[in-house]
Amino acid sequence: MARVFSLSIHPTRFSRDLHALQVPQLFLKNLPENFFRLSYGARRSYIPVTIMATTLQPQCSKSTSHFFSTKPSNEVLEIWRNADAVCFDVDSTVCLHEGIDELADFCGAGKAVSEWTNKAMSGSVPFEEALAARLSLFSPSLLQLQDFLDKRPPRLSPGIAELINKLKASNTDVYLISGGFRQMIKPVALQLGIPGENIFANQLLFGSSGEFLGFDTTEFTSRSGGKAVAVQHIRKVHGYKSLIMIGDGATDLEARMPGGADLFICYGGVLLREAVAAKADWVVLSFEDLSNALK
Repeated sequence: MARVFSLSIHPTRFSRDLHALQVPQLFLKNLPENFFRLSYGARRSYIPVTIMATTLQPQCSKSTSHFFSTKPSNEVLEIWRNADAVCFDVDSTVCLHEGIDELADFCGAGKAVSEWTNKAMSGSVPFEEALAARLSLFSPSLLQLQDFLDKRPPRLSPGIAELINKLKASNTDVYLISGGFRQMIKPVALQLGIPGENIFANQLLFGSSGEFLGFDTTEFTSRSGGKAVAVQHIRKVHGYKSLIMIGDGATDLEARMPGGADLFICYGGVLLREAVAAKADWVVLSFEDLSNALK
């Protein structure tokens, strides 16, 4: 059966806008490369688009069944249902957007920063190099950050609040581990009822006049392999017998290691990175799948 999507998209962040309107990402991957090379006037204007797809479900099934573990094994399900703690990535996982990309777009450097983000998440450049390069492109002031937080509140992924509530109800501890910034993640944690001490993220640094100084390089997540170190730290401090990492990027995958996460679940509901998904224990396109799999 054909499905028609009529919507408006922002030219520099069409994938996130489409996802927010529930257009399947796996379908979008099959569009011609020049599909979004549309004429528009003002740089920040929104473009009206109509999409008709006649075979969405077969394309999704075919794309995932040959390469990704969309159906968990009994062992994976058992670990998921009995985990002591679950660690979530934030950008493009808990939230529909990449926080640094959104902040950069707000400050007028969205496209250039987004390209660096893709490099960082694919693992093609060291994370700390990509983070420093992205921030240097727009050097946000404290005033700009505060203005951004006021005007662009977090957009949560569908089903994430319900999943986290279900995990907490079963006495599973929940953490947010991100290469993003603590100042932008605290509102997310507050909305989801996650305590501040369960946030492991980077910290933007500002001078006495609010000028940008850089980021705190002592944070676990400020460097490549940092999420893995954060997960190891969490597990050691709390003595968890089983711990799971959920995210979309190569830095999340790194957390699955001895002394770290027992499982890596790849969330592809915002952006499915094939190289990451291929190595995951389980790939989900909806948080509802994870909620339904709990006892």
